[in-house]
Amino acid sequence: MPFDPDFLTNLVLLLAGFGGAFLVALWISLVIWTYRDIRARTRDPLMHLLSVFLVAVLNLPGILVYLILRPPRTLEEEYQHTLEEEALLQSLEEQPFCPGCERRVQDDWQICPNCQTRLRKPCTACGRLLELPWNICPYCATPVPGAYRETISLDDALQGLSPIDPQKGPQTQGEASSFSPPV
Repeated sequence: MPFDPDFLTNLVLLLAGFGGAFLVALWISLVIWTYRDIRARTRDPLMHLLSVFLVAVLNLPGILVYLILRPPRTLEEEYQHTLEEEALLQSLEEQPFCPGCERRVQDDWQICPNCQTRLRKPCTACGRLLELPWNICPYCATPVPGAYRETISLDDALQGLSPIDPQKGPQTQGEASSFSPPV
């Protein structure tokens, strides 16, 4: 079989054409990939333009420079990270502080275990925990003993109290029923 130089020339031209077409397709795909990637990482249109221009002009060295300088996280990853931070901060803010020692306490604690500051009081009727300034239980509507009530009369306020006689001392409950306050 005789060696045909035209065949070899045609083969080299064909391989060069396929190689050139491959490099052009690679170049175009890198430019498109860069555009899509930078759009997912930032909203700045100038950054979009500069990144695509860098890869379009410098090709493979441009893609290496882009990979070094691009933002580390996508916008979606940034959003997820922000949501995680907000959830963490909200969980920290929801947990109350002790007014005495400023340490974190649980919602169901009556007393701070660090400084023994009273945090809440139990309701006398239902036993649920109440905030200290509350005058009435919001769960069972029972007034807190000793709490200030605006609509109470003087007789109602003195009803459960026993008078103190300076000569006899405190009276018992039976003796207190005959006591009537001066009018």
